Amino acid sequence: MIRLLVVDDHPVVRAGMVAVLGEEDDFEVVGEAANGAEALGLVPRLHPDVVLMDLRMPVMDGAEATARITAQAGAPQVLVLTTYDTDADIVRAVEAGARGYLLKDAPTGVLADAIRRAARGETVLAPPVAARLADRLRAPARPELTGREVEVLGLVARGLSNADIGRELYIGEATVKTHLIRAFAKLGVTDRTAAVTAAYASGLIELPRH
Repeated sequence: MIRLLVVDDHPVVRAGMVAVLGEEDDFEVVGEAANGAEALGLVPRLHPDVVLMDLRMPVMDGAEATARITAQAGAPQVLVLTTYDTDADIVRAVEAGARGYLLKDAPTGVLADAIRRAARGETVLAPPVAARLADRLRAPARPELTGREVEVLGLVARGLSNADIGRELYIGEATVKTHLIRAFAKLGVTDRTAAVTAAYASGLIELPRH
């Protein structure tokens, strides 16, 4: 069962999302919040697996709330669900640590699949959002990542932990960390989701489709 926290400042939107998500056998909506500050207070009490986060809200916006939530130990995955797809909004959400970014007009099946993938630790981007990020982040020169660094980032995109990647590639967990640190430096990023996004934008990896 995937535990969900729905964060949106519009009560009607929250009610609609709760109703739709409640139709899925493997989802349980454990709470609702009207802004980022409320969400921040509910996460340690409700222990959701995935937080569905709106971006533009009063008191505390979604990007700031995402950054604070993902900084906590044992943090849930945050999946941004918003009507906005401007470059600034997308980049702020990704930099804040969001696992994915979907638009609110996404079909129910797409949303449900994205939640399941986010819960597994996969990076989830709506196609138009991925295209916008690719256009924004694509560098004139392709980053010179080694084949092993590309392999590691490809497995990160699938949601594997460092330990899982080590087992998959028959290397030590410390070696995995070394490859990631070097890849981060070459891509100019500081976290796993941003690295996956930058690698995708540079054409180095493909995002998982299922």
